[in-house]
Amino acid sequence: MRKRFWFGPVAAGLAVLTIHASPPADDLIARIHFAGAATVAANTNAVAFTNLWCTPEARVLRDQTLDKLARAPAAWFRQKIPAGAGDGAAQLRPLLDDFLSAEWFLQVRDATNGSPEYALAIHLAPGRAALWETNLENVLQAWTGMAVEKRADGWRLKKHRPPDAIQFTRTGDWVVFGLGQDSLPLTDEWVRQAAAAKRPAPADNEAWFAADLDWPRLAQWFPSANPLDLPETQWRVAARELNLRWDGKLLFSSPRDLNLETWRIPTNQIHMPLISFTAIRGFAPWLEKQDWIQPYQLYPVPNQILTWAMLGLPLQTFVALPRPDALQSIAALKYKLSANPGWRNNFVLPLTMNATNNRISFTGLPFVAPDIEARHEPASDFLFGEVFPNTPGSRKPLPPELYAQLSQTNLVYFDWEVTGERLKRLPQLTQLALMVTGHKQLDARSAAGKWLASLILQNQTAVTEVLQTSPTELTFKRKAPAGFTAIELTALANWLEATNFPGCDLHGLPRRNPRRPNPAVPGAPPSVQVIQMP
Repeated sequence: MRKRFWFGPVAAGLAVLTIHASPPADDLIARIHFAGAATVAANTNAVAFTNLWCTPEARVLRDQTLDKLARAPAAWFRQKIPAGAGDGAAQLRPLLDDFLSAEWFLQVRDATNGSPEYALAIHLAPGRAALWETNLENVLQAWTGMAVEKRADGWRLKKHRPPDAIQFTRTGDWVVFGLGQDSLPLTDEWVRQAAAAKRPAPADNEAWFAADLDWPRLAQWFPSANPLDLPETQWRVAARELNLRWDGKLLFSSPRDLNLETWRIPTNQIHMPLISFTAIRGFAPWLEKQDWIQPYQLYPVPNQILTWAMLGLPLQTFVALPRPDALQSIAALKYKLSANPGWRNNFVLPLTMNATNNRISFTGLPFVAPDIEARHEPASDFLFGEVFPNTPGSRKPLPPELYAQLSQTNLVYFDWEVTGERLKRLPQLTQLALMVTGHKQLDARSAAGKWLASLILQNQTAVTEVLQTSPTELTFKRKAPAGFTAIELTALANWLEATNFPGCDLHGLPRRNPRRPNPAVPGAPPSVQVIQMP
C-alpha cells in the first residue's frame, strides 16, 4: 500500500510565519517550496521520516489537523466577514489535501503601495484545479463582497474601488493564486512562467523542502512577531544517507559578540549511560534583555548551560550552570526568590522553598523533589539542578567523540540524543510540568496522544549543531533519520491539541483556588496522564 505522507507539507504551510532564507529580491518577505509528497515518499533516504506520518494514528491526526485548519481563516477574519456568510470550512477543507501531495511555491513580497502581495503556485491535475477555482471563488466572494471578473483562464475578484484584488489563474498544470493590491506583478510573473511550461525555480533543486523568511520585515506587517526578535533565517531539508539533513543560517543585521568561552563540563556529575546531552553558550547578551528573568537574574549573567538525561528513570534530567562562585550564587538566588515571591503563582500546588548555604530545595510537588545545589568540579563551580536524584551508575566517563564535537571553537549549540529512548521518558516529565504549572496536559486518548504513543524510533540518533560562522551569521545543521528530536515531537503533539490551534494556548481551566488544586479530594494532587511509549 502506498504510504500517505502528510506532516512535512502541513508543517511547511504552518511554518510560513516562522522561517526564512537569503532573498532573491530586495522586496522578499517570505518564500516556501515543497517538492510534493510523492517526491518525498519515493526517496528511500527519508524512510524513517515518512514512517512517522503513515501509521493509522498519524492519518487520524492528519485529518483532525486539516479540519481545524479549514476553520481557522474564518476565525482569523471573523470581524471582517459578513454575518451569515459561513466559515467556508466545507469548501476549504478538500483543498488542504493538495498541500500534502502536490508541489507548490508560496511567496510574499513587499509592495510600495502599502500592502504585501501573496502568490501561491501549485501543480494540480485538471479536476483538482477546477475544484480550487470553484471553491475559492465561492468562499472569497461571500467573505469580501467583491465583484467577479470572469476570464478564460480563471477569475479576478476586485473591489469597485482599489486597492484590494484577488486573482485565480489556471495555466497548463499549474494554478496561480494571488492576493494583494490592485496590481499583482508577482502573480502575473508566475502566470507567465507557467504558461511557458516553466515552474518557479527553487533555490535548491536537491532540497525537497526549503523556506525563506525575513523576520524583521515580517514584523513590520505583523506586530505580533516583534517579541520573537528573530533575524533573517535560511532553512532547507534534504534526505541523504538514510538521514534527513537540515541546513540553514541565521543572518543578523549587526555583529553579535557571543563570547564563546571555553566549555566547562561537570565531569563528576555527567556520566554514561546518557540518552541526551545539550550544551549552549554565548547567550548572555540575549538573556540580560529578557524581562521575565530580571527579578531573578544572577550576576555575572550566565553565558553557558548544559543539560542531559540518563537511561533509567523518566525524571532523570539534569541541568548544570557554570558559576564563578556557586555558593555566592545560591545566596543571591535565595534572596531574589524570597524578595520576589510571584514565581509561586506559576504553580497549581503550594510550593515550599527550603534553603541551606549550598542548596535550595522545593517541596509540595508530586513525584519529584526539585533542588538547585552549589557544587565544585575540577572545571568550575556549578549550579546543579535536578527534579529527581542522580542515582549512582557505572560512572563511565563521556566518550571522546563528544569532547571532539565540543572542541570546535565556534560551536554555539550542540545537541545529541537517542531519540527513541528519550521519547520513552520525556512525555512523563512534560506531562508533570504541564500539570503543576496549570497547563493542559496532552490527553493520552487524543489523536496526538495516540500518535505520540505509537512512535517507534529505536536506535535513532539525532545530532544538531549551531556554529558562529561570522559576526553576523550563525549556521545550523542537523542529521537525524526521523528529522525531529524527542522534545520537538512532544511539543508538536501538544501544539496540535491546543484549544485554539493553530494558536498555541495550552492553559488549563481557570483555577478557583491555586493553593488547593483538587477540591474533590482535599490535599490530593491533580492526576498526571502518562503517555505510554513503546
